[in-house]
Amino acid sequence: MNKDQRLLALSEFLKAHRARLQPQSVGLPAGGRRRTPGLRREEVAQIAGVSTTWYTWLEQGRDIKMSVQVLDRIAYALQLNEEERKYLFLLALEQTAAPPDPAPPQRPSPALQWMLDELRFSPAIVTDRRCDIVGWNKAAAAVFMDFDQVPTEKRNVIWLLFTRKELRALAANWDEFTSGFLAIFRYCYGLYAGDPWYGDFIERLSREAGEFRTYWDRNDVSSYSEANIEFRHAKAGKMLFDLTSLQVQGRDGLRCSVYTPSPGSDTETKMKRLMSRLGGE
Repeated sequence: MNKDQRLLALSEFLKAHRARLQPQSVGLPAGGRRRTPGLRREEVAQIAGVSTTWYTWLEQGRDIKMSVQVLDRIAYALQLNEEERKYLFLLALEQTAAPPDPAPPQRPSPALQWMLDELRFSPAIVTDRRCDIVGWNKAAAAVFMDFDQVPTEKRNVIWLLFTRKELRALAANWDEFTSGFLAIFRYCYGLYAGDPWYGDFIERLSREAGEFRTYWDRNDVSSYSEANIEFRHAKAGKMLFDLTSLQVQGRDGLRCSVYTPSPGSDTETKMKRLMSRLGGE
């Protein structure tokens, strides 16, 4: 992501979060009918204590001087959470990591793979900073798909979520499921702004799946994902999982997503049966 792309990402982020706010939520009168949803630029500027002209330039993606103090006030005005505030600073102040190696790790370490394999009834997937799937266990292959049969260049969580119908059919709350991973992907997009791969990927997926752009334009940001997921598996039926996303210490951007059977459900029993039938127990 070059400077122009970074400033465009900043512009899109500010516009999306301004559009989410209503005057009443920030203590302003509702006023008359509005042509567009959300706050006006001058209202954000008023709350942040900056000039409307300066904020307009910021939202237009102009290359202007920004301080930590002013950005803090912008974050306050837009009611950003801590993850969103961090993302704002990454883009606005170029607080990005050094340009990453062109090739992230292609597979988990033997020790990490052993841990995955020991989770016999909990699907687990390891992804890199691009959300490419670089490791998984037998339970994940049984619940999601045989990733060995997916071409390496398309073995990406975001790509598969928007292009494979079987994943849409699997997740009962597909919208929440997809949004969580996409929020992590956007966080990495800001963190590794020196990697042009992200821009190319976004363009390719936008052409392949038009729906992706709608979700991407929401500008949701998160560095982790925890959620309750309901799957409707063709062979095992309804299963409930608790998703926990963990950063792998010491590995370049690797993340382990573990789906543990929800307490009080019969999911673990169903997983044992499924793995037994597939020869995975």
